[in-house]
Amino acid sequence: MSARIIDGKVIAARLRTDVAAAVRTLPAQPALAVVLVGDDPASQVYVASKVKQTAEAGMRSVEIRLAAETEESELIARVATLSADPEIDGILVQLPLPKHIDEARVLAALDPSKDVDGLTEASAGKLMLGKPGLRPCTPTGCVILAKSERPDLAGANVAVIGRSILVGKPAALLFLEQNATVTIAHSKTRDLRMLCRGADILVAAVGRPEMIKGDWIRPGAIVIDVGINRVPAPEKETAKTKLVGDVAYAEALTTAAAITPVPGGVGPMTIACLLRNTVLAACARRGWTAPDMLAGG
Repeated sequence: MSARIIDGKVIAARLRTDVAAAVRTLPAQPALAVVLVGDDPASQVYVASKVKQTAEAGMRSVEIRLAAETEESELIARVATLSADPEIDGILVQLPLPKHIDEARVLAALDPSKDVDGLTEASAGKLMLGKPGLRPCTPTGCVILAKSERPDLAGANVAVIGRSILVGKPAALLFLEQNATVTIAHSKTRDLRMLCRGADILVAAVGRPEMIKGDWIRPGAIVIDVGINRVPAPEKETAKTKLVGDVAYAEALTTAAAITPVPGGVGPMTIACLLRNTVLAACARRGWTAPDMLAGG
């Protein structure tokens, strides 16, 4: 038996359709500002996709590109200006930033009500306290993907492998909001294989290519692979590198009930959830009733 493939492209497209429908019901057009510093090729691709999909959803996109040598003070001033602009509903500062810029200081200048990436201290605090707020996009996408296979997550044993502030920690809290029983594993965890084997839902977000083997997965489990790792391609392939997840995909196919592929799994959900957050931010700021969109967080 082979695992079902959880198609993140299809689910993300459905969410984007919901977002576009929601935008058409609003009194005015929400606006998302994306700030890119430097010329990192991967970041440029991500930003271009975000800008394109924002426009396709019927929202206004504001793109700000700054040189890699931009001073931290100038970037903070730009973010503060966007935060004060009443016409801007969401702000995304594309990470990573150049090494001479302190990401924490930049995020501190961002109005939490416009923090559509859910990365400010205020957003993290609301998540921790269970208060309404903007949730991080990738972890929210993980929950939506898991619910596509198991709509009621109450009582499910969830193992989150990785404790980063970007994915691991917020993912654990979001699954707790769904009344799941959550364990976070990390580099000091003992007998990681056995911990994984006990999970109904396994979220791999450790950043190590194909670390989680097929025999680590409980038969019938749902696997959400957040990892995006570039490794050398086999000699028979023309490309020099290929993308793989944190899970040994071919092995997992024979054990799991369902699994997200890499690419095409969690990745597409991140931008879709960013668009959803922009609508939610606009509604909260402007006193509009938030339309129904694909739920997950």
